[in-house]
Amino acid sequence: MRIGLLGTGNVARALAHGWRAAGHDVLLGSRRPEERTGLGLPVAGLDETAAHAEVLVNATPGGVSVDLLHSIGSPALAGTLLIDVGVSLSDDFSALTHPNSSLGELIQEAFPLTHVVKTLCTMDSTTMTTPGELTEPGTVFLSGDDAEAKRTTGRLLTDLGWPESAQLDIGGITTARGQEHFAFLFMGIAGGVGSHTFNIKVVTRPSAGALQPDTA
Repeated sequence: MRIGLLGTGNVARALAHGWRAAGHDVLLGSRRPEERTGLGLPVAGLDETAAHAEVLVNATPGGVSVDLLHSIGSPALAGTLLIDVGVSLSDDFSALTHPNSSLGELIQEAFPLTHVVKTLCTMDSTTMTTPGELTEPGTVFLSGDDAEAKRTTGRLLTDLGWPESAQLDIGGITTARGQEHFAFLFMGIAGGVGSHTFNIKVVTRPSAGALQPDTA
């Protein structure tokens, strides 16, 4: 697929390398592409990247993501799958800038004709693209309102090394809030294990089925 990644930081570059290794056509999008040469990846302006892409990935700092997408414009994003991997934290990493919502929800609200899927925001860039280097991959979550968009996203996750058994669809885009709010637990775990390269795994009882009310 033609994948346009908005951003040129560690996350965007890691994902671009991972998907290019899987055979996809990747392009990084920057507001100043002339300053982002030498990355070992093709870079273009934001509008060109959006026009090129079948799938867009938002890998920009969460505090600027919505404004950056507005600069591209709703018509250019209409009907497009947009995979959002961002989290919007304050400069000192002490607070979320949207404590009662999520970046994924804000993007979906601002661009209702765009199919937003939230994923990969509960881990670092190394784990995003090389889950097989952990003792086991753990769990990667998907949130979004469009079932086909989530299926496409799932296939792209598989191309990064995430087996279907590791992918957990947790519901509509409102559930992106839980993924993003995990940021604080992520930082706590990182301090506890002394590394940012780790993942969590959802484990259940062997006979786990549909949710049942707790009558205790």
